[in-house]
Amino acid sequence: MSARSKARRLALDILFAAEIREERPTDVLAQRGRPNTGEIAEFEHSVRIVEGVQEHGERIDELIATYATGWTLERMPAVDRNILRMGAFELLWLDDVPDGVAVSEAVALATDLSTDESPRFVNGLLSRLQRLKPSISL
Repeated sequence: MSARSKARRLALDILFAAEIREERPTDVLAQRGRPNTGEIAEFEHSVRIVEGVQEHGERIDELIATYATGWTLERMPAVDRNILRMGAFELLWLDDVPDGVAVSEAVALATDLSTDESPRFVNGLLSRLQRLKPSISL
């Protein structure tokens, strides 16, 4: 597993825990403490994701709710909701992450951690955001 894939998994763990605990993601991140020397690169990307999802959370949720045909945010499994938040953040705000990578990494997380239907749902929604990216105002 690549360092960035590990970073995404760590960020997802933090975002999921924050939602369940009803805490700010950056507070959960701070509780985690500093990583070992060998984990610094992946930790830095995790921090970018967690801080970015927190900073842009309202707009991210608005976009997910708008383009998730037939699903409300509340009806989605919490893990899917947070995978979508991460994927949308990387796709729309991080220029150093290729769009295809943001989508495929989110789908991989959904495959590993969620329901059988989740990978297709995550792929469909993030692919739609990718297509609409030039017209989405941030």
